[in-house]
Amino acid sequence: MSLIDLLADALTKVQDPELHRSITDLGMVEDLNEENGAVSIKVLLTISGCPMQDRLRSDITTALSNVEGVKSINLVFGTMNQEQRDNVKKVVRGGREKTIPFAQPESLTRVIGIASGKGGVGKSSVTANLAIAFSKKGLRVGILDADVYGHSIPRLMGLMGQRPTAIDQLFIPLEAFGVKVVSMEMFKPERSDPVAYRGPLLHRVLEQLLSDAYWGDLDVLLIDLPPGTGDLAISLGQLIPNSEIVVVTTPQVAAAEVAERAGRIAHQIHQRVIGVVENMSEFPCPTCGEKISLFGTGGGEETSKRLSALVGSDVPLLGKIAFNPDLRTGGDEGVPIVESDPESESARAIAQIAETLVKRSKSLLGVRLGITPENS
Repeated sequence: MSLIDLLADALTKVQDPELHRSITDLGMVEDLNEENGAVSIKVLLTISGCPMQDRLRSDITTALSNVEGVKSINLVFGTMNQEQRDNVKKVVRGGREKTIPFAQPESLTRVIGIASGKGGVGKSSVTANLAIAFSKKGLRVGILDADVYGHSIPRLMGLMGQRPTAIDQLFIPLEAFGVKVVSMEMFKPERSDPVAYRGPLLHRVLEQLLSDAYWGDLDVLLIDLPPGTGDLAISLGQLIPNSEIVVVTTPQVAAAEVAERAGRIAHQIHQRVIGVVENMSEFPCPTCGEKISLFGTGGGEETSKRLSALVGSDVPLLGKIAFNPDLRTGGDEGVPIVESDPESESARAIAQIAETLVKRSKSLLGVRLGITPENS
């Protein structure tokens, strides 16, 4: 094999840091020459001023330097034209036109909507912590912040002020703690602007966030839904019919009736309600150690009971997350508690909930096996 062939082979192993695909598959290597060990290469960036240019320079230089016979490397960058960018989008979408990957029959991604009957129950905090707990178990995880009016996932995940890289209408989710994140907040011209959208436009926004993002291969996608039973809860069921729902409530028994409504709308649109999470549960007194039920008791059990009766099958109480000021502090500081204090009672409860959901996901019930029966 000639030196130029060895160099070309080495470049196939260099991946774009954001798209996680080979730079040769993406058509980023425009020119490669070698003469007496002097290598010259031109690489095309998907967009001008690509934030990953320095990372690419390092990865490409390292890959080429490891090829025996290379004495010097002259690397220059250019920018793709529209036709080349269209080809990149075609490659990462597997040749398909724009579509929602999780709604396709062959999708193996488990989509779980995190819902609540009302705001203030810590639904977004549960979403962020659950996502990181899944990631710690080795799963590939994404969060879609579909709470368009009260989007708080970017702050919870330490991504405030950051915007995703966009290739025309395709954009790359941001990443934190091993979790890919997309939120409406990332696309507003001014982050203080309110989102004053109504039904049909909200549906379109959710559809775009799902289809225009390059999520890659995910094991689990968590969708942080707005509180209540509004348009987006219905839209999720329409856009991803195989999505499942986890309902978050508080220990107050009176909250069970409100929480039940979130499960009821999911059941009406034929989504599977897979469990209840009780947040802000009783916690030990820091001085005497006795349990304090600041927000009451029994709400999780009552919600589970009501939803089980509604759907006609068991909707279990997946776990209780003890009230912990560090949950709030971690959210404000952008370091969720499963990352900042994994041994705390609250973090362990979240990890156990994630473990329970992972075990349920391993069932083959309803999963397409890709087997075609043949007549003997």
